[in-house]
Amino acid sequence: MCFMTQTVSFPGLGLNFDLNRVAFTIGSMNIYWYGIIIGIGFILGIMYITKRAKLFGIDQDRMLDVIIGSSIGGIVGARLYYVAFKWDYYGKNLVDIFDTRSGGMAIYGGVIGAFLVGYFMCRFRKVKFLPAADLAAGGFLIGQAIGRWGNFVNVEAFGGNTSLPWGMTSQSIVQYLSSHEAELEAIGMNIDPNMPVHPTFLYESIWCFIGFILLTLYTKNRKFDGELILLYAAWYGAERAVVEGLRTDSLMIGSTSLRVSQVLAGLCVLFAVSTILIVRNKVKKLPEKEWLYVNTDEGQQVVSGTFYKKKSDNKSNDEATETETVINNNNLNQNEQISQIEENNEVSEENQENESGGIE
Repeated sequence: MCFMTQTVSFPGLGLNFDLNRVAFTIGSMNIYWYGIIIGIGFILGIMYITKRAKLFGIDQDRMLDVIIGSSIGGIVGARLYYVAFKWDYYGKNLVDIFDTRSGGMAIYGGVIGAFLVGYFMCRFRKVKFLPAADLAAGGFLIGQAIGRWGNFVNVEAFGGNTSLPWGMTSQSIVQYLSSHEAELEAIGMNIDPNMPVHPTFLYESIWCFIGFILLTLYTKNRKFDGELILLYAAWYGAERAVVEGLRTDSLMIGSTSLRVSQVLAGLCVLFAVSTILIVRNKVKKLPEKEWLYVNTDEGQQVVSGTFYKKKSDNKSNDEATETETVINNNNLNQNEQISQIEENNEVSEENQENESGGIE
């Protein structure tokens, strides 16, 4: 059963919130708060990225094109990731794969999809991928920090029981836990549906806000291109590896008790931390100017707005030179043809004179 309106309570804090999933209605179509909150996070992420683009040697307009492409990839990736690990249901209900309004999006799938499409968009728009990825890291964090509040309005992404003061409960939480009690017990979670639960959406939101602030402050101290996105992977992965273990709605690996996002988060932390340590040792051997793309001559040309203009001018000059060469070749051919015709005429006149001499 889907609750459009309900009261979410925090008994330990004495707080109650009356929530309505629907923000407003256009005709017969409901516009949900979840979508609006996600949209706000997305817009703020874009504003952050475009405002700071020059700090990374990135052209704002071209980066915006990359963002648009990456966003599409993120939406598709988020859905495919969720469907893939819920194939026991969607394999029998193929039409429901396209019903995203009923939920079923996974953040890690969205991040993966955004990066894959973003990589190809960077190549297409002639944008350096690693600086662009570093720039996007802050946008991801602010978007996730705000977007998680959409889970609060939907009363989802909560954890198991807790006695902490900020434990939450609601009618839909009690119903969900009651109907999934056996499944949760099978993965080692002993649940009392009537007890408050961890607001795991809140944990992730706070963690992402902190990460956003720290990453923003560290930007000018980064040692190499790609470091910020690796720090994002490590920071978010560390939180997800812990908080995912508290959640009651995790995607599982087959019939095992392993949570997909928890395993992936742990791998991300290991990969990110080890890569940062390795690359930092390598960049120390390079001149400081080569550590970051923005400090190179090309990066500075992008910042000043002359790099792509210069390439465009060079292309125009090359085309003009090519056109001029073609015209010159055509003129040369025409001159050769004229010379050949004149030679042929002279030969013809000589022949006519010789013939006339013979008649005489």
